[in-house]
Amino acid sequence: MTDSEAAGRLVRPFALTGGRTRPSRADFTLITTVTAVDPPPERAPRPQPEQSRILRRCARPVAVAELAALLDLPVSVVVIMLCDLLEAGLITAHPPHPVSPRTPDLDLLQKVREGLGRL
Repeated sequence: MTDSEAAGRLVRPFALTGGRTRPSRADFTLITTVTAVDPPPERAPRPQPEQSRILRRCARPVAVAELAALLDLPVSVVVIMLCDLLEAGLITAHPPHPVSPRTPDLDLLQKVREGLGRL
């Protein structure tokens, strides 16, 4: 990799977020599922090229971490762009379902312990 290629990789995320380093909202975790709104709202601003890539990937529900991997971008950059898209009404965000606390199955735990002991 040349020096200019390395510099380009460092500048690119900065340019994609307009210099912002923090998301404007706290709606997104790594496992938040995002989906593109179809059809997009009539008054929504025209998305930038990188935002259009995100919208294409979000045609079906996708987790934030998976989206960042598919786009080969840092999660922090993707989250900032997702905030913009959410505020423009171009995507929906679905938080993960909370796990209900349950009493552990002591019989199952005992079997696991015995199985590990046999290893």
